[in-house]
Amino acid sequence: MRDDKENLIVDKTFNFALEAIDYSEKLRSLHKYEMASQLFRSGTSIGANVWEAQNAESNADFIHKFKIAAKESDETDYWLRLCKASPHYPDPNPELPKELKSIIRIITKIISTSKKK
Repeated sequence: MRDDKENLIVDKTFNFALEAIDYSEKLRSLHKYEMASQLFRSGTSIGANVWEAQNAESNADFIHKFKIAAKESDETDYWLRLCKASPHYPDPNPELPKELKSIIRIITKIISTSKKK
């Protein structure tokens, strides 16, 4: 069962999702609907999978959910890089990719540590 005490990765991914929503809405206001939808889905999915992992049925299930979060993180990184590189999109807030890199490092460490159990 999920424990509602403070949890760094749960908090970081939740706050990241809020920032991804803000950037997606900025894109939507500029009629960049496809990219807005891609970023919204992948950026919020990271935290949803981390949240779901808190109720994992086994260590293998926990690792699986974190691996999905890792894949969604990589996908989000790709969309943010495209936005930054394309002259047709506004640059994301510089903190967004930086925070994502921090999340990726933590998720990678959690997966690695969990595999040792």
